[in-house]
Amino acid sequence: MQRRRALAEWALAVVNGVPAGPRQAGAADDARAAGLAPLRADVWLAAAAALLAVALGAFVEDGRPLDILGWTLLMAAQVPLAWRRRGPLLTLLAVVLCVAPYHGLDYSHSAAVPVAMVALYTVAATGSSRRTVLTGATVVGVTLVVNALENPHQLAEILRISGWIVSVLLLGGYIRVHRQYIAAALERAERAERTREEEARRRVAEERLRVARDLHDLLAHSITLIGVQTSVAAHVLAADPDRLDRTAVAKALDDIADTCRTARGELRTTLEVLRDQDTGEGRGPLPGLHGLPDLAETARSAGAKVDLSVDAEEVPAAVGAAAYRIVQEALTNAVRHGGREGLAVRVEVHAGQGALRVTVTDDGAGVGGGTPGFGLVGMRERARSVGGTVDAGPLPGEGYEVSAVLPMRRDREGAA
Repeated sequence: MQRRRALAEWALAVVNGVPAGPRQAGAADDARAAGLAPLRADVWLAAAAALLAVALGAFVEDGRPLDILGWTLLMAAQVPLAWRRRGPLLTLLAVVLCVAPYHGLDYSHSAAVPVAMVALYTVAATGSSRRTVLTGATVVGVTLVVNALENPHQLAEILRISGWIVSVLLLGGYIRVHRQYIAAALERAERAERTREEEARRRVAEERLRVARDLHDLLAHSITLIGVQTSVAAHVLAADPDRLDRTAVAKALDDIADTCRTARGELRTTLEVLRDQDTGEGRGPLPGLHGLPDLAETARSAGAKVDLSVDAEEVPAAVGAAAYRIVQEALTNAVRHGGREGLAVRVEVHAGQGALRVTVTDDGAGVGGGTPGFGLVGMRERARSVGGTVDAGPLPGEGYEVSAVLPMRRDREGAA
């Protein structure tokens, strides 16, 4: 992209007759190589103009026959055309210095017309409108004065010459405006391309972050519960080996199996998002408030006493998914850091005043969701994705509370 931009800027600089600015090493080499093309083209143009001048000087008789001086002035006028785009005004001045004495000595006038027209065209095509007008007024004015003094009776010839000069300047001005339009269009297209690439990179980064949050919430929750349930089974086995409570052990193992099945299903749903982007196939529904009873039941199977209260209807999908993940992470932290059996957790989710309010409170002795790590960061990112906020901290005495406020405006639905 940078190399292509450097080439485009160098080409525009050559066309407009101004030097290009500094470039990076690799791009500068390519730009200098590309800059040889206009110079080579101008050399060939000067050679073609010289051949045309020779043909006109040899076969068209509208003045004195050309001698050594005439041929010298005529050929010398062609040489500056090789640098016409690097110095348009200097090229025109050099041509005038050769053509003026050529016409003054009354050599074949038609032979010097092509080189003069090319020089005038270059000034108009590579300069500004103001420079073109000033140059045209000067050239036409001088031409009119000189012809009026030398040939006062040839008014038609004077008007014809002036008309050709004005026509060439108008053509050059039109070409200049057209080039500027093309350059602006290319710049807009390149800017749009850069914008699309940046937007694509931003969306990829956001999707990676979202999938990372999903995987963290899912795995942290499931692994924590499996660890607690495994501890329960181990405690039952070690408490009284002679009087083994097979029912309690079987229930603990069943809880572990249920947790694994739930985690496997959620993991499949999360990974289907990536497959959906590559193949266009459908994806499962986002987790939402309908999944909160399952979260509460899973936490109860880990030994916590969960009281769930949900009072919300028609919640946007993104807001519901954010609330689900926040409750999931808060329950995971409560079970992990509660610090005692029979942990009581209160989960309240209710809608009001244009927002969904989520509160998870436990009476444990641990630090809960305040432990530095990805859990609290993930909850805040979830809330921020729908324009909401999360506050978390210990309660006076014992316990921990996580509270979130999630706006339910419809324009936030696709943000998560």
